[in-house]
Amino acid sequence: MENKRLTPQSKCEDCEFYDYDEQYDEYYCKQDLDEDEAERFSRGQTGVCPYYKPYDEYMSVRKQN
Repeated sequence: MENKRLTPQSKCEDCEFYDYDEQYDEYYCKQDLDEDEAERFSRGQTGVCPYYKPYDEYMSVRKQN
């Protein structure tokens, strides 16, 4: 699957790629980030994230109806 760069956004908490790792007890970005992007993510400077994709947990329910 090819990664698409999307319109920059800033809310990691609402992003499909934002996940929780129970082993390390921390949140992380599941997207493959390059070195500069990983640096911005670790500093909390995510206002220019090109991979932001809104997470919608009800999307599959709407498709069934």
